[in-house]
Amino acid sequence: MTTPFRIAVLASGRGSNLAALLAARDRGELPVEFVLVASDKADAGALTLAGAAGVPTLALSPRDYADRASFDHALFERVAGTKPDLLVLAGFMRIIDGAALTPWAGRMINIHPSLLPKYRGLHTHRRALAAGDTEHGASVHFVTAELDGGPVIAQARMPIEPGDDEQRLAERLLALEHRLLPAVVADIAAGRIALRDGRVCLDGQALAAPLNWRNGMLSR
Repeated sequence: MTTPFRIAVLASGRGSNLAALLAARDRGELPVEFVLVASDKADAGALTLAGAAGVPTLALSPRDYADRASFDHALFERVAGTKPDLLVLAGFMRIIDGAALTPWAGRMINIHPSLLPKYRGLHTHRRALAAGDTEHGASVHFVTAELDGGPVIAQARMPIEPGDDEQRLAERLLALEHRLLPAVVADIAAGRIALRDGRVCLDGQALAAPLNWRNGMLSR
């Protein structure tokens, strides 16, 4: 019997992307083992979801540590103890100390609600609307010390409609995020997607551009 691909998740909020990952597992689309869900907020909805699904949980408060670096190193030490193959940031709303990230190079991904490199950071929907964009989307990327700046693996795109405001745009995009993230994790778990020499590779070949999620699958 092969060893299951092991995933740990970090989340700060309600955990909707975690819920999408768990649902994909339950449908048989994501053959992985969830070894930990950790948060910087004890009342995060993601922890409740994880507990209900039988996934071990961890909550650490940044207030209990002298500085950001101390917290990050403590958190990642605990995460490393679960021996995950991949660490997924699913709404983890903290900037992470660069030194803490180093051991996770190529083994940590994040989902971000914009078509990176556009709109790194916060308020992406508001910024897309203010810029008059006709298209919006979400990106999954490998995490580096640069904020939302790691190599982009895949993106899901959608048109901005005339009636969209910030809330409606966010809600419409979230449905795409919930399909994009499990698809990327599944291909990483299958060994199809990897980071090599700083470049995203699919089946051993470096990608010239991020993959696109459309019609239920990832494609070049």
